[in-house]
Amino acid sequence: MHEANTPLIRLAKRDGMSRGKMWAIRAAAFVVAILIGAVVFLLIGNNPISAYGTILTGSLGKKTAIRQTVRIAIPLLGTALAIAPCFKMKFWNIGAEGQITAGAVGAAYFALFWADKLPGPVLLVVMAIAGALFGGIWALIPAFFKTRWGTNETLFTLMMNYIAIGIVNWLQGGPWEGRPGSQIIPQYDSAAVLPKVLGVHCGWIIVLALTVLMYFYMKYTKQGYEIAVVGESENTARYAGMNVGRIVMRTMFLSGAISGLVGFIVSSGADNTLHSGVAAGVGFTAITVAWLAQLNPFAMVGISALLAVLEKGADTLQTQMQVPASISDIITGVVLFCMLGCEFFINYRVILRGHHKEVTGA
Repeated sequence: MHEANTPLIRLAKRDGMSRGKMWAIRAAAFVVAILIGAVVFLLIGNNPISAYGTILTGSLGKKTAIRQTVRIAIPLLGTALAIAPCFKMKFWNIGAEGQITAGAVGAAYFALFWADKLPGPVLLVVMAIAGALFGGIWALIPAFFKTRWGTNETLFTLMMNYIAIGIVNWLQGGPWEGRPGSQIIPQYDSAAVLPKVLGVHCGWIIVLALTVLMYFYMKYTKQGYEIAVVGESENTARYAGMNVGRIVMRTMFLSGAISGLVGFIVSSGADNTLHSGVAAGVGFTAITVAWLAQLNPFAMVGISALLAVLEKGADTLQTQMQVPASISDIITGVVLFCMLGCEFFINYRVILRGHHKEVTGA
């Protein structure tokens, strides 16, 4: 090909990159994000060092702050674990928000109407099972339509979120309403509330156990292997004798069940009631966690912790330094953008015409 016909900038897929270089690019991206954030703080008249210090002390400086940070990280990690097998299978489950909500509804039924009929530990187990079943069944609906009629799972799962939230809105102002006219579901009985361990509800133990289980499930089990094969090529999976439809539905049920379990953890451990905002956007943020972690369950622990520190620290930033909420959101967005953007340089190299130079920076 003549040089005149060669594009000024072209992309080439990388054949491979050492793990050390990959993490060096990610570290550089994080440094760039911090520097951009510092510029933002300077533009609004705040000292960047003081601002970042406030974020750290506000999220990790005291025991109470650490506990609140952990509470934020719990649903993020749990939901990222839930959607990881779907994404590995190339089934784009954007419905974790609704599956969390559905699971919270299932758990809330037993918390509200069975608290005086079952012993506390049994009640919590029943709530957890109900949450997992409700979330799993909610996820099965788009999976069935996908396997039967080839519907678009992204749109289907996204729309299912709003249906689940609408159901909770109806319950709040209807059959489960507490004081007439309040449109508030009553608080759970103490028997239906998750006990605390080290000052935080024991949901953190559940999601850490799920982290280990999901790692082994995806890496060492037959089902995990089937998920990877379907994700690489459905035709190859069929040629190998795999029932792709059954694998898709099984994986989606598992994803929804874990999301539903997260709904139980949030409603029973953090909120102690059910409301339409029980998922609080976690279903969408967890997508970022899963992608940044490259679907590695153990890496999700660190990413979830980082985002929790940013969120809790941003709240402290607003109260102590009177920084607008929008600025805190900008800082968080810059960090996420840089961390996601660096994956481009890990997977592709940029070549300039005539110089054969490779752009590798983040």
